[in-house]
Amino acid sequence: MDIYPALLLFTFIIIVYWIIVELFTFFFHLTGLTADRSRFQVISLLTGTGFTTRESELVLSTRRRRRLARVTMLFGYVFNITIVSAFINVFLSIKSSQVSHQFLGFLIPLSAVALIFIVMRVPKIRARIDNFLHRLADRFFDRTESFNAVLLVDNIGTESIAQVKLRHIPDEYKGRTLAETGLRAETGILVMLVERKGQKPAAPHASTVFEVGDNLTVFGNYKTICKSFHAREYITDD
Repeated sequence: MDIYPALLLFTFIIIVYWIIVELFTFFFHLTGLTADRSRFQVISLLTGTGFTTRESELVLSTRRRRRLARVTMLFGYVFNITIVSAFINVFLSIKSSQVSHQFLGFLIPLSAVALIFIVMRVPKIRARIDNFLHRLADRFFDRTESFNAVLLVDNIGTESIAQVKLRHIPDEYKGRTLAETGLRAETGILVMLVERKGQKPAAPHASTVFEVGDNLTVFGNYKTICKSFHAREYITDD
């Protein structure tokens, strides 16, 4: 293979790899992980580095994430073999090419990759891509308004910190104060912060009544949190 086709192939693989990272990051984000943590874990899974942090426990905390992690690892294994083959083709091509053409051969594809990365960093373009992915997710995932959204923030021992976006108020909590709901006494869930539109996050009081649109930061057993607030693991665009 000549140097130019080899470099074009290598450039194409870099772009495809970056797209794959973004897609798997989005899929993990849909399951309730933050974007930064999703991206870190996806890169770790795809590259097979085995880098382990406490955040990796979040990936294993639900069946959906474990399945997605298996697919990511298998996909990464196959794709990494392709990348190694591309590297070999590039170096073999350089060896048989004229030195005077090597610089230009590297400059053109690398410039194309850099241009794509710069364009993708433009907020408006990024927002349009995110909106497209969200619409695509709405078509293939069950993201109905009948469920609240939960975002897993961290695990502390056997308990979890999560954010719950109230799209609707569960019947058992409608019109009742926090004290009357019995959340702490009956489920062990501690509501730490309540964020309402136009207001700063604040610690709730015993007289606090949940409202549609509230963003709650809660602490407790993750499955109990999802069950108590009728919440599912996906992000919200609100």
